[in-house]
Amino acid sequence: MRIALAHLVQILIAALGGLTLDAVGVPAAWLSGSALAIVLWNWAGRALPMPRALVDAAMLISGASMGAAVTPAAIAAIARYPSSLVLLVIAVIAISGASAFWLTRVSGWRRDDAVLASVPGALSTVMAIAVDRNAAVAPIAIVQNLRLFVLIALLPSAVVFSGGGTGSALIAQGLPVQSAGGMAFILVGGLLVGLVFKRLQVAAPILLGATLVSTVSHAGEWVTGVIPPVITTGGLVLIGIFIAERFRDVRRSTLRTTLVAALGSFAIGMVVATAFAGLAAWLAGVSFANGLIAFAPGGLEAMTILALVLGLDPLYVGIHHLVRFLGIGLVVPFVVAWLQKIDPPAAQ
Repeated sequence: MRIALAHLVQILIAALGGLTLDAVGVPAAWLSGSALAIVLWNWAGRALPMPRALVDAAMLISGASMGAAVTPAAIAAIARYPSSLVLLVIAVIAISGASAFWLTRVSGWRRDDAVLASVPGALSTVMAIAVDRNAAVAPIAIVQNLRLFVLIALLPSAVVFSGGGTGSALIAQGLPVQSAGGMAFILVGGLLVGLVFKRLQVAAPILLGATLVSTVSHAGEWVTGVIPPVITTGGLVLIGIFIAERFRDVRRSTLRTTLVAALGSFAIGMVVATAFAGLAAWLAGVSFANGLIAFAPGGLEAMTILALVLGLDPLYVGIHHLVRFLGIGLVVPFVVAWLQKIDPPAAQ
């Protein structure tokens, strides 16, 4: 009972953070505000690990919401994406190389640690590789997590101020709401497909399962309308907690010593990503804001959800981040193993 109450208090703290930023008009307020509130709650020593059931519920709701934005016209636009995806592959190499150069030459990191810290996105895969290969886990986690947190906290405002987003698309006020039967079909179907994906070890399985079921249902016009706004808002709050939780085990002393390296790596990677995003958006015929979120060096779940929150194209963004996630999972283990053959890490 006490644990349940503590989790409820944590959710209320996160919701208060979202409400505060929403009241002052910050874009993607419920997502970034809840994440910021829980980071501060964690530094006060009060944060708790988020139960897996709540994480899955948040992903399920967000995936169901994403599919509602996928229309037949949006699906037809995929034909414009191949050139953008080719640029994405080049961009990932360029972002990783530039950030790793900063970490090795300026911050004095080992090359294998620098590569793992510089890979844009796929945090769970990167950290699994870092542990398996006896890399410097804590500094790598700080660089990766700080990148994600800064993107969630600042990128929405940058996108909206540039004229490229609304900041309120996921909470679709005034739009037709799905019927109870349609919503149940998507949520139950998304959960079942997600569980299959989870067994197959697919990235973000519940999110992708719900997105797939919702996308097919809306594209075929079997289900129409959006998830009720109060439910989507709750999903955003839970995702904000999930993002902030990645800072829970990071010590302040380690954070201080790694902060300059992390900020430099992020800045360099973001400059490279922005350059590629502009070119890709022009080739794909989408807005620069869509290109920026698609090429931003963040996580699959967070960036795809952020696209929907900002009123962008979740299909374009989601495909790019999924391709990047899969590519990183296939290539990075071999790159790190090769680097460690040249310069084996010290035993830890």
